[in-house]
Amino acid sequence: MPTWTMAFGDPGLDLPTGGGKAVNLGRMTRSGFPVPDGFVVTTTAYRHAVAATTGLADLIDAALAEGDPTGPATAESASRAIRAAFRAAPVPAEVAEAVRAAYLALDEGPVAVRSSATAEDLPDLSFAGQQDTYLGIVGEAAVLDAIRDCWSSLWTPRAIVYRRRNLVPDAAAALAVVIQRLVPADVSGVLFTANPLTGHRGQMVLDATFGLGEALVSGQVEPDHVVADAASGRVLSRTVGAKAVATVVSPTGGVTTETRQASGESAVTDSQVAALVALGRRVQAEYAAPQDIEWAIHDGTIHLLQTRAITSLYPVPDGAPPDSVWLSFGAVQGMLAPMTPLGRDAIRCILSGGASVFGHTVDERTNPYLGVAGERLWIRLDRLLRNPLGRRGAPEFLRFVDPSAAAIADTLLGEHWLRPLPRATSRRVAAQTARDLARFGRVAVPRIARALARPLPARDRFDDDIDDLIATAREREADAAAQAEPVARLAARARALRADLRGAFPTLLPDAAPLVAPAVVMLRVLSELTDATTDGHGVSPLAMEVTRAIPRNPTTEMDLTLWAVAEAIRADPEATFAFQALTPTELAARYAARRLPDGAQAALDAFLTAYGMRGVGEIDLGRPRWREDPTDLLQTLTVYLDLPEDAAPPAVFRRGEQAAAVAVERLAAVASGMPRGHLRARTVRWLASRIRALAGGREQPKFAVVQVMGVIREGLLASGADLVALGVLDRPDDVFFLHLSELTGLTQASLGGLRPAVEARRAAWSTEIRRARVPRVLVGDGRAFHEGVARTADLADLPPGTLVGSPVSPGVVEGLVRVVHDPAPSGLQPGEILVCLGTDPAWTPLFLTAGGLITEVGGMMTHGSVVAREYGIPAVVGVDAATTRLVTGQRIRVNGSVGTIELLED
Repeated sequence: MPTWTMAFGDPGLDLPTGGGKAVNLGRMTRSGFPVPDGFVVTTTAYRHAVAATTGLADLIDAALAEGDPTGPATAESASRAIRAAFRAAPVPAEVAEAVRAAYLALDEGPVAVRSSATAEDLPDLSFAGQQDTYLGIVGEAAVLDAIRDCWSSLWTPRAIVYRRRNLVPDAAAALAVVIQRLVPADVSGVLFTANPLTGHRGQMVLDATFGLGEALVSGQVEPDHVVADAASGRVLSRTVGAKAVATVVSPTGGVTTETRQASGESAVTDSQVAALVALGRRVQAEYAAPQDIEWAIHDGTIHLLQTRAITSLYPVPDGAPPDSVWLSFGAVQGMLAPMTPLGRDAIRCILSGGASVFGHTVDERTNPYLGVAGERLWIRLDRLLRNPLGRRGAPEFLRFVDPSAAAIADTLLGEHWLRPLPRATSRRVAAQTARDLARFGRVAVPRIARALARPLPARDRFDDDIDDLIATAREREADAAAQAEPVARLAARARALRADLRGAFPTLLPDAAPLVAPAVVMLRVLSELTDATTDGHGVSPLAMEVTRAIPRNPTTEMDLTLWAVAEAIRADPEATFAFQALTPTELAARYAARRLPDGAQAALDAFLTAYGMRGVGEIDLGRPRWREDPTDLLQTLTVYLDLPEDAAPPAVFRRGEQAAAVAVERLAAVASGMPRGHLRARTVRWLASRIRALAGGREQPKFAVVQVMGVIREGLLASGADLVALGVLDRPDDVFFLHLSELTGLTQASLGGLRPAVEARRAAWSTEIRRARVPRVLVGDGRAFHEGVARTADLADLPPGTLVGSPVSPGVVEGLVRVVHDPAPSGLQPGEILVCLGTDPAWTPLFLTAGGLITEVGGMMTHGSVVAREYGIPAVVGVDAATTRLVTGQRIRVNGSVGTIELLED
């Protein structure tokens, strides 16, 4: 027999049956929390009511099928039709009888009737307030009417739109209804077990008012606001609200609103705050996550009415001390998307292996400087910021990679808890740091001298390092592929991954640092020698012009090679016709089937042989590569075919070379007019020549790592296909949702646990990819910092609405905004201003058509900044929430010399 109702304490009450609110009430009841008695009308009853009402299911489908599914007008029309049909239909008799019996068990007193949706109050997505609540309901008939109204509230306009925008299928959104004894509250409110504004886990926040909580939840009352210490319950701050109205239970049923005389009286005493905080700690411990709790007090007794996760908080790395500071690895890389588990482990190997350069051995599994939060990697900074050398050097370094993070670090350095280490400890740390740097310096300093004296041979040596690294990775892959058994093959490939990536920095860094570090330093020296006005990085706009069209930059070389593919297509009439007639998806299918015209097929083959290991988010080993799906490349090629010759990469590169030469002469001319001008001018030319010879090496280490990852990924995908054939995984790329330790220790006996682990991790990744904002810096106490860019212009003198960021590529451009989240279907038109979260090399082809660049993350030496300077497009980076503050179609002025963005038209 179907179960129409269930008591809160029933152990069989689960999410599909009772919805999120009922499941939480049931869990709290079974755990001994003071929850008022009640029961739930199950989703089975809801589905039965829909099925038993003739034509209702068809009406719902038809109403939702009309118009824009996320449009307010469509939602409003659909809601009216669906809710009217629910109100006209009686509750099925068998359901009504079960409700009647359960209600009698509550002594037929006033109850609260609340919806409990299967998509509401989930761990990863809060639907709070999307359905309706009915208070003070008295009598069997009124309870049944409220249940029917709750069922229909699943189809309010806001609920329909919310589900569609958060990708929750309507078919998955059944509704249960909670019937709960109504507490005639003297005081009620909400308790957040972490500060929802700052994220601080050491603080709890209460809002409280007299009477029921309805006036507070609906925004009709100004409540008391209390911030308390989470550990002790001590009140840290209290704001007494007017509380001019109170919602109370009506003797005849329902609730009424009473007007109160303002008295300045606090709704809760200090002892009640302490008791609520203590209860909040218990609830939070039960759920192992910060909670948003509704509570009521009657005759001095606290009652918990419901709880749900605070979904707006960014998580903190597991085990992070409250006084730790964490920098977003993704922000530094220009990639804010979550990473796959194996992708994170790969970066752990790279960074941990690099410690050997300084004489240390660090296990990537226990590296104390790396943490995971929100499926992303975070780098621990507080130990560096307490170190006397790091305290001075870290913010300066951050200014080049992420000025916003540097400004946040400057702010945190002023907080008492981040004070320097004690003097004796500081001396020991400084001495150890000096020894570590000296160890590396003994290798690097002679190579710096050789690189400055003979830069081209230094570049050649670095190329040899890269070739050796890739050759070794291929040898290890061949050895692993030779293993006879699939499980042994995968375990061998995992061990090869570890060896390849742990060896990357020790191989690359000794020859990379002598190329990149001097180029960065010399840029600043070039500015100082010419006494130029500098930006926040200490580099003048004219000095930045010297970095235009840098030779031997692998990203520029990639673009020139892709242009050669476009020229090969243009030279073949059959290929040109195909690219004009077919969509990129169709072209990709023909390429995979070897059915493109011969010239295009061969040119694309050659390009993908050289660069097919690249792709969007390529620093994550788990992200697809161009050679697996070249659709976005083919989209770029269709754009290239329409580019005029003067916009082609070779022409852009030539103009960049000319602009750089002009900049050198202008700097030399300025230097000539200064004291010791002849010597200064000669020094300027020498510095410029070395900058141009060495700076192209900045992109090479990452390209080398991506090439090694390409070898590793091919092997892992082959092993993933083996596990699909064995019925262990569903997709070859499921392997990237496993951890390195799981793969290196893989046995036949452990295969059965892989699929559930992959499913859970894919679900976590899918949740995080929807996160709207990712902080740049986290503090272990839960605070999350998104903003903090060092402002290079005086805001008081700027037009209203001007956005400010970090200037990284000089020049001024006006154009229309194009907000882009994915470079493949970008829709970017020539001359538009590209606005995005961040970029990696897969975005580079868009720079040819963009008139300017704005990113939310990045700094002077991040990828997008380097390429923007090479291509000569003005760029401003580190603009917080740029992709939401700017809208496609707005006309703006971007000043890449001072870092401002002016709104010209909405």
